[in-house]
Amino acid sequence: MEAILTRQNIRKYTDQPVSDDLVTQVLRAAMAAPSAGNQQPWQFIVVRDRDSLEAISTASPYSEMARDAQVAVVVCGDLTREERSGYWMLDCAAATENLLVAANSLGLGALWLYFYPRHERIDALRALLDLPQQIIPFAVVPIGYPAEDPAQVDPFRPELVHFERW
Repeated sequence: MEAILTRQNIRKYTDQPVSDDLVTQVLRAAMAAPSAGNQQPWQFIVVRDRDSLEAISTASPYSEMARDAQVAVVVCGDLTREERSGYWMLDCAAATENLLVAANSLGLGALWLYFYPRHERIDALRALLDLPQQIIPFAVVPIGYPAEDPAQVDPFRPELVHFERW
């Protein structure tokens, strides 16, 4: 519960390297996400190259923080692995959330950068990362050690909860 309730969007990172072991741990958490029919239609691209991180930072008007991350994970949907049509994006969303919570639990900061369903953002990543047509970049998650500590806000809103009926 602590890792879920204390997770925050971190947009500023230190220059401390993120080890391969920590990246493997967050990827392991991502792949433990629920998946419709256990199809697991995801693929992941780990990006550490500074030029590539810079390019990702310009691929969307809201992704400039990727420039300063130590690593970014690109969560992709693989249409060749989709056995139940229309669920790949739900599965990738679950994997992305697991990745974010795992990063927080390991003392890392991360942020979900939405690329899907914006075609111009998808096309930019497709070109940058040489993605085959059946691979759809869903999200980019910049990861690093936090260089900020945003104020905690309790997101729970009881007025949004209904019991038995509306």
